[in-house]
Amino acid sequence: MKIAIANESHIKYAQVISQTISESAKVRGTGIAKRSAEYIIQRLVNGNAVIALDGDKFAGFCYIEVWGHKKFVANSGLIVHPDYRKMGLAKKIKRAIFELSRKKFPDAKIFGITTGLAVMKMNYELGYKPVTFSELTNDPEFWRGCQTCKNFDILTRTDRKMCLCTGMLYDPDKRTKIKKDKLNSKAFSRLQKIKTRLFLNKKTS
Repeated sequence: MKIAIANESHIKYAQVISQTISESAKVRGTGIAKRSAEYIIQRLVNGNAVIALDGDKFAGFCYIEVWGHKKFVANSGLIVHPDYRKMGLAKKIKRAIFELSRKKFPDAKIFGITTGLAVMKMNYELGYKPVTFSELTNDPEFWRGCQTCKNFDILTRTDRKMCLCTGMLYDPDKRTKIKKDKLNSKAFSRLQKIKTRLFLNKKTS
């Protein structure tokens, strides 16, 4: 298995990456923003992505988005092909894209929003901290990218203050030694259930 910084030679994988992201959203039933093949190609060409390959077969992917005049970057679209899940590959890809972000944008704050507990754990181990949406980029283009997520109406109803996703942020100016204690998974699971009941009940009432 090889994890590499993406380039033009990987354009041939754009369609399968887009399809894998879309299919994963359907299977999980959670909020995952869809991305077109054209959108993926842009990240491949500018070197703001990492791709995992098993020989010539696509295995996983994640890309960087740059916001607020390079003050913020997001590691987005983390996906592993179904044939390679439960092998620890997502964690390796996550670390690779994090290291690429730190190298290319050393002064930027790195953030993400996710409903996935597994991603929250990986972020936590890299030094991210849970934050409110107000601490993330206010670039409208980033938030418009959530339009393809099935929970977008929740984001708009709350004036972009909260959603089912949890915001997490790595601030290079506030680096602290990563503690060995683990993310409180039960607390985040309870929070996710509370938000789901709160927002989805409002939607159906």
